[in-house]
Amino acid sequence: MSVIEAVDLFCGVGGLTCGLRSAGIRVRAGYDIDPVCKYPYESNNGATFVTQSVAELSGADLANWYSPGAIRLLAGCAPCQPFSTLANSCEKKDETKWGLLGEFARLVRELKPELVTMENVPRVTNHAPYHGFVRTLKEMGYHVDARRVRCADYGIPQERRRFVLIASRLGPASLPPAFGPARTVRDAIGHLPELDAGETDATDPLHKARSLTPINLQRIRASKPGGTWEEWPEELRSPCHKALTGASYRSVYARMRWDKPAPTMTTQCYNFGTGRFGHPEQDRSITLREAAILQSFPNDYKFVAPGETAHFAAVGRMIGNAVPPRLGEVVGQVFVAHVNDAA
Repeated sequence: MSVIEAVDLFCGVGGLTCGLRSAGIRVRAGYDIDPVCKYPYESNNGATFVTQSVAELSGADLANWYSPGAIRLLAGCAPCQPFSTLANSCEKKDETKWGLLGEFARLVRELKPELVTMENVPRVTNHAPYHGFVRTLKEMGYHVDARRVRCADYGIPQERRRFVLIASRLGPASLPPAFGPARTVRDAIGHLPELDAGETDATDPLHKARSLTPINLQRIRASKPGGTWEEWPEELRSPCHKALTGASYRSVYARMRWDKPAPTMTTQCYNFGTGRFGHPEQDRSITLREAAILQSFPNDYKFVAPGETAHFAAVGRMIGNAVPPRLGEVVGQVFVAHVNDAA
């Protein structure tokens, strides 16, 4: 059986790496510019974290990570802010981030790995850097399969939409269609201990719920799973909800439903007021651990070193920015089957 080895660019805390490893791929290293990600990346994945920008890397640098005879996979999720819905409202973008997909393409040209995968927001396909990336792959002889996917179709308990590209120089490979019933919020987090707002589980520092102000505690008690703030008594509604500009924001200050996948986990997923992040039953927002599990991280994935405080903003950013590990696992399973068929 051929061995697939990978390097993960823009690796963050290791969501993609975690998934690839679950599929049987040997991930050697991850690169990211955020040093805070080093501990979670290395302690969970047994791979080396390198704090370095991809713009400073060469194909020769990457080649040093792979063993002789290994099938080489170059993987990555270039920062998606330039391609997001919010970014489209502003013409002046961060040019360094626009260029990162181009740097990824440059490294593919220099390294010439057998396999490539890229994950991003669906709107990436509306922009020239994406088309240049695909053009580079095809000019180099890669077979490319790229599509918009619903994460819930791959067993992730979350209604996240992402764009996934896989490419191979060994022959055609493609992502599978949806399979199996979607996992629900209850499937994912129904087993965790109950908490009140502001409490932390004594056995897991990440299973901690943010405190609620008195009025937000009243609001969540008035919220039904799957409902909106329009069902609240008038005195609980915020002035912004009453304004015409706020009337369309119905998925804030809302509870999830036990029997459905969760909404997309964002960097603010621990806040009741920033989305449908209220617990389906308990009068609180979801915890950091619940958010991580809804992203499909293992129940015991470590985000902070022992003895350090799990700050909501820092850990929430790590979780919300991560590739769901299960999505990485699906990609890895496709590559493993593909390489074995090509052998």
